[in-house]
Amino acid sequence: MEQSKEIVSDHQMAFIFLCYMVGSALVNIPSPLITNAENGAWISLLLTSIVGFGILIVILYLNKAHRGSTFFEYTKKVYGKWLSYVVIGLILMLLVIMVSNIILDVGMFLHNTVMRATPLYIVQGFIFLVAALTIFCGIEVIGRMFTMLILFVMAVYGVFLLMIVPVIEPQYILPLTPDGWKPILHGAYFVFGFPYSEVILFAILLPFARQKEAGTLRRGMIVAYILTTLLLLTAVFISIMVLGPIGTKVKYSLFYISTLIDVQDILTRIEAVMAMSWIIGSYMKATIVLYMIHTLFNEMVGEKSTRIFVFPISFLCLLMSVTLYEHELEFADHVGVIWPLFITIVAVIPITLMALITMIKKWRKRKKRSKEESKELDI
Repeated sequence: MEQSKEIVSDHQMAFIFLCYMVGSALVNIPSPLITNAENGAWISLLLTSIVGFGILIVILYLNKAHRGSTFFEYTKKVYGKWLSYVVIGLILMLLVIMVSNIILDVGMFLHNTVMRATPLYIVQGFIFLVAALTIFCGIEVIGRMFTMLILFVMAVYGVFLLMIVPVIEPQYILPLTPDGWKPILHGAYFVFGFPYSEVILFAILLPFARQKEAGTLRRGMIVAYILTTLLLLTAVFISIMVLGPIGTKVKYSLFYISTLIDVQDILTRIEAVMAMSWIIGSYMKATIVLYMIHTLFNEMVGEKSTRIFVFPISFLCLLMSVTLYEHELEFADHVGVIWPLFITIVAVIPITLMALITMIKKWRKRKKRSKEESKELDI
């Protein structure tokens, strides 16, 4: 089946969105967010989730207003041919950096926890290869497979939450704002860059949803978004209530907490299962972002039905992932400081502006139509 004709059900698209949002966020969000916002980390998350929900409404509106058109097609319709190529080109650059960051982060997680002797590029190359092979199968296979994988990840996370209940210390959640609101706003800035601002990029995949019944896709996306926020909130609460004051010093807080689980010497070393589920989550998100790159690039070069560019694009992203940063601190600085501003300028503002222009055009058309109808009635 041609790529341009491939579609998934509305529920599968909602699950893909859940994979995209939760993906690598569960393991990566709690520690830096708590470091930035301290005990008010969950407040930062709630504040940013409100902004992210507005972004979700924007992409759902664009998809509804331009139903039947791909993201590239309605970008050209709104911005014109040449300006649209600039916008899409910048978004492609953003996506390449984004997928490189995701795979690099997986490699660093494994290198710092369970595979210390394995070079980073081995892990990065393997995940890129698997992601490229998945994309080669098409979005229909991605929709079916990722639905099962995300259910596995959530089941493992649910068992982890149940097992960690005995060591929770609720008093660690207080005080909420020991140093005022500045740390909370700093935390909100960080978590806006990853993962909430990234909601805007999902507009690229929404046209692949079947949308058989009116409102089904919208409801599924909203439920997936709320579930993502709840999962991240529980991760932040658990990290604060288990680790307390040392939470800011532990890099992968949930992984460290999972090492504390020991059920009568029968169930131990559960951190290996947790690590596996988080690697699966990161792989799913990397695959989704790679598919976005492949889709946009194919449409830019006018080759909608071919998958010939899957492996060259994946190899380019691998090279970027290996060479983009000289050390881990540079990567952390990029994600925490530069990335939120970068994605806002390159993606959030242009796509939100696109929705505004579409709304104004539709309002003018309705106004013009009503004037013509009133003239006909007068005649």
